[in-house]
Amino acid sequence: MTIRILLVATVLLGGCSAAFAQSDTEAVAAPAVATEAIATPVLRANVTVTSDVVRVGDIIDNAGTAAQIAIYRAPDLGTTGTLQASQVLATLRAHQIIGIDTKDIREISVTRLSRSLASKDVEQRIAALLERRNGLGDAANITVTFDRELRTLQLDASNTGDLQPVSTRYDPRNGRFDVMFEVANANSSVPTRLRFTGTAVETVEVGVLTRSVDRNEVLKSSDIVIERRPKGEVGPQPASRERALGMQTRKAMNAGQALRMIDLAKPDLVQRDQTVTLIYQTDGLYLTMRAKAVDSGSEGDTVSVVNTQSKRTVQGVVTAPGQVSVTIATPRILTTAAVAAPDNKSTDATKAE
Repeated sequence: MTIRILLVATVLLGGCSAAFAQSDTEAVAAPAVATEAIATPVLRANVTVTSDVVRVGDIIDNAGTAAQIAIYRAPDLGTTGTLQASQVLATLRAHQIIGIDTKDIREISVTRLSRSLASKDVEQRIAALLERRNGLGDAANITVTFDRELRTLQLDASNTGDLQPVSTRYDPRNGRFDVMFEVANANSSVPTRLRFTGTAVETVEVGVLTRSVDRNEVLKSSDIVIERRPKGEVGPQPASRERALGMQTRKAMNAGQALRMIDLAKPDLVQRDQTVTLIYQTDGLYLTMRAKAVDSGSEGDTVSVVNTQSKRTVQGVVTAPGQVSVTIATPRILTTAAVAAPDNKSTDATKAE
């Protein structure tokens, strides 16, 4: 009697194979039939996916026709999740998938691939679009602020294209922008659209006070930091940190206030009513004496001082802190020719008469 035994494989292995055991007599008469070896399904410890679901073929090797069965929701874009191996095996058994080599794996790490789009890249792209439009200057000087805080964007890994602008709107009255980009999708003919709104203003680097100062204060290094401020707020003459150091304020100013050149002046090296050193200088002569300043002045300014000995008021040039110099012109000695010139003119006039 012929006995046929049907060998059934799991659904995971993609079908079944059959072999017939024949009687001893038939076995002698018929040639042996070779059976094809079927690969054992193997569990993976680390999995990466690009779609929003995890399929059987992502979790195990040699999945056969069961590979496309979706069994879990994928983690969020750009994140990694963990699955317990026991939980995964139970899920697979529910789909009639058995006989898996687990390799003693207890946890499975699932990472969803993505394309990261940094907020700085979006800012620079928008600034480049608005460069030299509607009164704005260079892109490097345009500061972009979004209506909502923009962190690194995670796009589907299939979004491989560049940011292509499809619409750009900007209102110079209030600095508002509305920009729409498209990103090509490798898996679809429909691109992904990204819309951004916010404000864009041209800014300049300027020195900003770290503390409140009074009028005529001389600014020190610790008094100034560099910040970017809207050009319209600062005006046409922003003062850099380097230019502001050592300068004197023309008025009282508050902490956080941007510095302009119009607000600054050279520091007064001589103050009104200050006792100063008065220097008389000429060829071969150098005299110093005490005097009292009538005016305040910075280096190079001409001020009046009172000689405390003679009580005479003279004018001199501020040359250093507390120092005023008076240069006396040296009398010029006339040559014989120069002295004779007037006589010649007189003689000529007499002859003319």
